[in-house]
Amino acid sequence: MADTIIVRVQSPDGMKKIASSKRDTATAFLKKVANEFGLNSEFSVYLNRNKTEELLSQNKTLSLLKIKHGDMLYLVPSGSPSTSGEVMDTATPHTSSSLPSVSTASSSSSSSMIPRSFSAPQVQEDEIDQYLSKQDGKIYRNKDPQLCHHGSLGKCVHCVPLEPFDEDYLNHLDPPVKHMSFHAYLRKLTGGADKGKFAALENLSCKIKSGCEGHPPWPEGICTKCQPSALTLNRQKYRHVDNIMFENHTIADHFLDFWRKTGSQRMGYLYGRFTEKKDIPLGIRAEVAAIYEPPQNASQNSLELVDDPKAAAVDEIAAKLGLTKVGWIFSDLLSEDTRIGTVRYTRNNDSHYLSAEECITAGYFQNLHSNPCRLSRDGHFGSKFVTVVATGGPDNQVHFEGYQVSNQCMALVRDECLLPCKDAPELGYAKESSSEQYVPDVFFKDKDKFGNDVTFLARPLPVEYLIIDITTTFPKDPQYTFSSTQRFPIENRDIMGETQNFHSLATYLSQSTSTSFLDIVSDFHLLLFLVTNEVMPLRDSIGLLLDAVRTSDEDLAQTWKKSEQWATIEQLCSTVGGQPPSSQGYGAMGGPSAPASSSAMWSCLHCTFMNQPGTEHCEMCSLPHS
Repeated sequence: MADTIIVRVQSPDGMKKIASSKRDTATAFLKKVANEFGLNSEFSVYLNRNKTEELLSQNKTLSLLKIKHGDMLYLVPSGSPSTSGEVMDTATPHTSSSLPSVSTASSSSSSSMIPRSFSAPQVQEDEIDQYLSKQDGKIYRNKDPQLCHHGSLGKCVHCVPLEPFDEDYLNHLDPPVKHMSFHAYLRKLTGGADKGKFAALENLSCKIKSGCEGHPPWPEGICTKCQPSALTLNRQKYRHVDNIMFENHTIADHFLDFWRKTGSQRMGYLYGRFTEKKDIPLGIRAEVAAIYEPPQNASQNSLELVDDPKAAAVDEIAAKLGLTKVGWIFSDLLSEDTRIGTVRYTRNNDSHYLSAEECITAGYFQNLHSNPCRLSRDGHFGSKFVTVVATGGPDNQVHFEGYQVSNQCMALVRDECLLPCKDAPELGYAKESSSEQYVPDVFFKDKDKFGNDVTFLARPLPVEYLIIDITTTFPKDPQYTFSSTQRFPIENRDIMGETQNFHSLATYLSQSTSTSFLDIVSDFHLLLFLVTNEVMPLRDSIGLLLDAVRTSDEDLAQTWKKSEQWATIEQLCSTVGGQPPSSQGYGAMGGPSAPASSSAMWSCLHCTFMNQPGTEHCEMCSLPHS
């Protein structure tokens, strides 16, 4: 009995314990492994996780091979992937609703509690993620003259570099950082001896796992194999974006003009880029270069988005300008004193910072714009999509506050498990299971009146457990992706008399004082109009101009200015402005003009192009004929 040992063998299908003896040869032990796992094909057994020392079939005993009682060996079947992309999940989901726990994946079966292996998907991560993954990330410190007593080449505990996730360092920053960056969190996961080879990120699921054939479908049956795990909400320790920065105040002022002139709230999408936030270890900053305002119905107390037929075109133009949709912004402003321009301070500790309905909307948007991640089985994890609220601050001035919702909130919203409360905006409500949908129990922890941690069912749920705050800033030295000093009308503002048409384009061009064509056309809303207008859309011929704006290349812009498309745009502007184009050299817009023609053509050039000179009104631009 003293020679009997138990050796654990880990395989992609789970772990098994092999009873053996110290005197068994390696050949005999491998036969026991094959019998225990039911293997008929070739396989390999390794002494280490990294598959560097293979246990070969030989006459040496386990004692001579230094295999002891309780050792773990690793089995790899023939044809199984063995690249560095292989990841092993050692999480143990909990499925009992009587004892809540934080879940990182939906429960699959009793065997899912045993480590599994999978190959990480081939994922094209964002450029900023690829860049930060290659950075050292450590926090280097200078030699302390009082505490360090070593030479210039030495290091001690007082000057050794810190890891980017060091909580003490983050807490002593000014201002303190409550959430480590996402890449610092990844470094924490992938640290240690195995360098994170077996680290994995799991997306939460609140849905019943499909394909379970052992019982009737819900609501007639459910089992531990298909039942989603109970969920205990925790405040997320990391955030995907660490700072939001508007390039200049003009972007925000133009957005606020709608509320100033109408008193109604407004919503828009933020377009910009993700860059490195150097003040925070491995941090990410969302830089906002423009705001696109989609079609919406707005009032003083509500916002309703409607279908946007131009959404795909806007995203395409932004991509060609080197921009991406980084978030959304909405206003919640109430005027307090119009004489001095103050607003009410309504969002605070006594009320709420984000309402449950706003959290659900933010979760919906974050699910639409998930973050590509190679450490996730699904190829994505979390989101970089941010939420900005324009609201009153403690000084009764307009403040911009940035937020995201946690990955747990994203899962609850994606699986339709979270509802807002009608009379309490600061509270959400976890749905109850019905015959149409099974909803796992959702819990949160709070302190009772005696200071003890107590677990509560999330009906209702304080949304503060779902919110991650992000600092929102403006630079000391303004930056301008779009350099135009003129203001072209913003889209979808017809309610306040601000329209985008060729008359407004003619006015914009005639009032421009810049001699640089690039500066004139370097306006996000102008470029959107040129591409999406119904009279003469330039979607297929504006690529050169977008490249010129993206690279700030005046020569490239001048080359596009000589194109037939811009000449036609100038003719349309001339006719709308009531000035016939000159027959000598240049028209009123400063570009080459068409030959002189009849006065009917001056009223609506597009009618002539469409062979409709006799119609009373143009079908495209509704201009009367002369």
